[in-house]
Order: sequence, then C-alpha cells, then structure tokens
Amino acid sequence: MEEASELNRKEIVQRTIKSLHGLGNQKFALSPFSSYFDDWLINLRKVLSVFESNPLIGADNDFIKERCRILDRVERELSGKRLDESILKEKTKALSDKNHLLEDTDAVYAAETREIRRKRNSEIEDLTRAISDLEKQFEEISDMKTSFFGGFSKKAKAQKQAEITDRLATTKKELEAAIQNFALEQEKLHDEYEKRKTATITEVQILEKEIEEHEIDNSQPYRQSACESLIEAINMFLGRKTQTS
Repeated sequence: MEEASELNRKEIVQRTIKSLHGLGNQKFALSPFSSYFDDWLINLRKVLSVFESNPLIGADNDFIKERCRILDRVERELSGKRLDESILKEKTKALSDKNHLLEDTDAVYAAETREIRRKRNSEIEDLTRAISDLEKQFEEISDMKTSFFGGFSKKAKAQKQAEITDRLATTKKELEAAIQNFALEQEKLHDEYEKRKTATITEVQILEKEIEEHEIDNSQPYRQSACESLIEAINMFLGRKTQTS
C-alpha cells in the first residue's frame, strides 16, 4: 500500500512539474499579450492547488510560503508588463497622429506651393504684358514723324521715348525682382517644409522602434522564471519530506 502511494505521489509530482514546464514555456501569440495574463495565472494557481490539495503530498509551511512569494513576484512583474502595454497604446496612438501630421504637412506644402505659383504666374504675366505694351508704345513713338511746325516735335518725341524707356527699365527690374522674390519664397517654404517633415519622420521612426520592441511577448522570461522557481521549490519540499520520513 505504501509502495503504491509512493508511485502515486511520483506521478502527481511528475504531472505537476510537466504542467509547470508547459506554463513556463507558453508563448502568447498576439498583442496585447496582457489579455492572456489572467488566464495564465488562473491555470498556474490551479496546477499548484491540485498539487497541494492532494493528501499524498502534504505540502509543508515552507513550501506554501515560497509558493506565495513566487506568485506575488510574478504577479508584480506581469502588472509591470500591463503598464508597459498601456504605454504602448499611447505610443501607437502617437504614431498614428504623427503619420496623419506627415500627410497634413505634405498637403499644406502642396497647397502653399500652388498658391505661390498662382501668384507668381499672375504677377509675371501682368509685368510681361506691361513690358510688351511699353515696347509697342516705344515702337509706335519711334515710327511717328516729327514736324517743326506740327504738334509733335523732335524734342517731344525724344522726351516721350525717354519716359517709355525709363518705365520699361523699371518694369523689367520689377519683373526680375518678382522672379527672384518668388524663387526665394518657394525656397523658404521648401526649407521649412523639409525641416518639419524631417523632425516628424524622426519621431515616427523612434515610435516605430519602441512599438516594435513591444510586439514580442516580453512576459515570457518572467513567467518561465516563476515556473522554474516553483519546480525548484517542489524539489526542495520533496527533499525535506524524504529527510523526515
């Protein structure tokens, strides 16, 4: 009878250790991994409860204390992982916001570029037309004949040509300045756009790296360590039991 009890005790111990190995090696497939924690802890407590409640085992106080200590530790560690995952949710939202900001930055830059181009084309078109009109006026004045006795003297013609020449020179300078100003405005806009976009891309890359690090089950080493510690506690308990029997 005693020999049969010993065999049953060994089977219980082996089954318990096998279950603890299985729980320690268990990997959670999908994030959020914390959604698996409660079920895992329930299964762990169930394995230990079945072991301790068996009359053939007779767990002593030292084992109970060590088991409580190990369970408290792994629960604290898993609580820390839950907190990490709540932070991960915030980072995931921040990443989404940054990606939207990139899209908005591109859209705003495109709209502002179109507006600069529209203003540039309109102003250059007006100045070019003004230059063309002045050149025609100059040609018309140049083709006009002067008369000493008529209403249009050489002096008046020369004066009119000089006025048009001055206006033409001024308008050409305005055109040149407008082209340069629009180029500078576009360059400034592009520099600011690149600066904002580069800063946002850097933030996106940092967030992506942080999120990627949390996409693996970082709780597994803590759970495995807890199960190994429990197996060690069982073996130590069995050693004490052997010495006293």
